[in-house]
Amino acid sequence: MKKCITYLVAVFFAMTVVGFAAGADKDAIEAKEKAAWQAFKDKKPDDFKKVVDKDFRGAYAEGISTLQTELDDMQKWDLKSFAMSDFTAFSDEPDVIVTTYVVRIEGTYEGKDHSGTFNCGSVWKKEKDTWLAIFHTNVKQETPAKK
Repeated sequence: MKKCITYLVAVFFAMTVVGFAAGADKDAIEAKEKAAWQAFKDKKPDDFKKVVDKDFRGAYAEGISTLQTELDDMQKWDLKSFAMSDFTAFSDEPDVIVTTYVVRIEGTYEGKDHSGTFNCGSVWKKEKDTWLAIFHTNVKQETPAKK
């Protein structure tokens, strides 16, 4: 019985530490997420690369993206504004955080309007002491069909 309680306390402590780390890093990750959007909006590839891993992947309706694809697309966008809301972060590992949020953008891609509200998700990995985005996806919210 004593062993069982010792194991339970150890597991509880480990989960508390991981949960605390995720909570403490939530604000930092949200700031990184905003920094990625701002760098993209401002067309600053060097700033974008500071928060996105070299092996980054994205999954979008248009296809699978790499860091280079994102950098190329950055030049095709005229992102006027973005506003994030409903930000959440989850982790059960000390070096990985999954985020979900909603972003409202106004802008054009290759001259065509692509404004809208998007549901987004990202995966962040801590390498040394730096959080880097390793995956991102988003999907445009659609108005439900009338019945």
